[in-house]
Amino acid sequence: MSGPLSQLKVLDLSRILAGPWASQVLADFGAEVIKVERPQRGDDTRHWGPPYLRDEQGADTADAAYYLSANRGKKSITIDITSEGGQALVRELAAECDILLENYKVGGLQKYGLDYASIRTLNPRLVYCSITGFGQTGPYAGRAGYDAMIQGMGGLMSITGVPKGEPGAGPQKVGVAVADLMTGMYAVSSILAAIVHRDRTGQGQHIDLALLDTQVAWLANQAQNYLVSGQTPQRQGTAHPNIVPYQAVPSSDGYFMLAVGNDEQFKRFCSIAGLDQLAENPAYTTNAARVLARERLIPLIEEATSGRPSAWWLEELSAAQVPCGPINDLEQVFADPQVRARGMVIEQKHPAAGKVRTVRNPAVFSESPLEYELGPPLLGEHTDEVLRQLLHKDDDTIASLRAKGVV
Repeated sequence: MSGPLSQLKVLDLSRILAGPWASQVLADFGAEVIKVERPQRGDDTRHWGPPYLRDEQGADTADAAYYLSANRGKKSITIDITSEGGQALVRELAAECDILLENYKVGGLQKYGLDYASIRTLNPRLVYCSITGFGQTGPYAGRAGYDAMIQGMGGLMSITGVPKGEPGAGPQKVGVAVADLMTGMYAVSSILAAIVHRDRTGQGQHIDLALLDTQVAWLANQAQNYLVSGQTPQRQGTAHPNIVPYQAVPSSDGYFMLAVGNDEQFKRFCSIAGLDQLAENPAYTTNAARVLARERLIPLIEEATSGRPSAWWLEELSAAQVPCGPINDLEQVFADPQVRARGMVIEQKHPAAGKVRTVRNPAVFSESPLEYELGPPLLGEHTDEVLRQLLHKDDDTIASLRAKGVV
C-alpha cells in the first residue's frame, strides 16, 4: 500500500455506512484496512439493491452499488464473533492493529470481550473508535440510530425543503445519508488526532462518536443563528439564511444557481441583468440590507433572470466573476468537463465483474499520492491472506477454523 497512512493497520468491525465510510477514507489514504464481516451474509449493504454490480456477462453479482460506494481499498475477512474462536481471532487482530473501528450498540461488544476496556489490555496503543446513534452516555444511549431519523431529530429536516405556505412545503430528507457520512468524516479526523497523541505519548484511547452529536455539530451557521438570535431557523428552499441573492433562480428554460457572495458581485450581477437601479438603491446595496429586503428583492431578480436561458446567464455571469452554476443531475455531473478533467471516476479490477468504477477520494497529495490498488472486496476474499500474513496461521489451522464455522 502507498499513501500517507501506509504505516497504519485498521481493524474495521463496522457496517452499513458511517463506519465503513471512515475506514474507506483511511484505506484511500494508504492504511491497511481489514474489514471483519459475518460469514455467508457480510455487511448488510451488500444486499441493499438493486442496482447490483454486473459481471462481464451482464448478470448481477452479489454486491449492491451501495456497498461498493463505501468499501473500496479494504481486505474482507469473515469471522463469526459470536463464537469463542471468532472472538479470539478478533483479539489477535486487534493486538496487531493501530486502530479499531466499530458501530455496535452500546455494550454490544462487551459480552464478547471485544469492548474497549477488554481490548486495551492487549494493546494499550490502540485507538478504538465507537460510532453509535446517540453516544455512550445519556438517556438515549441504548437506542439504535439511523441516518433518516437523525436528520429529523437533529434539526436538519426542519431547515431543508420548500418553505411553509408554498406548494410542496414540508420537511425534506437530504438525498444522501449525510448524518452517516459526516460522522464518518469526524471519525477520520478524530482517529488521526488520536494517532498523533499516541505517537507523542505512547497511549491509545477510546473515541465516542454519535450520529446525533454530529448532526447537531454540523448545523454550523444555522445553529449559531439560533444561539445568537433565539429565533428558530425555517425552511428556505434553495435560499441562504444569511446571504441574498444566494439561491436557485428561474431562467427561460429552467433554473440555475445564483450565489452572490458580496456587494461588488451584486453590482456586477445587476449590471448584467439590467438592474443597475437596484445596485444604487440603499435598500439593496449591502448584504445586510438585502437580507432584510429579501421578499421585495427576489421577485425583481427572478423577473429579470427568467427572460434569458440558463446557458446565457452562466456564460455572462461567469465571465464577470459572479458565482453561478447549473443544477445538474448525476449524468450531467459525470459528463462535466471539470469533473472529467479532475479524474473523479476511477476504474479498478474486480474479481467478479472484471472492473468496477467508483468515485475517487477528493484529496490530492503532492508528496504521497493516493493509489487505489484494491477495489471493494468480495465477501471473505482476503480471509486466508490475513490469517496467514498477519496472524501467521498455517493451512491446517485455517482449515480447522473454517470447518468449525469460525471463519
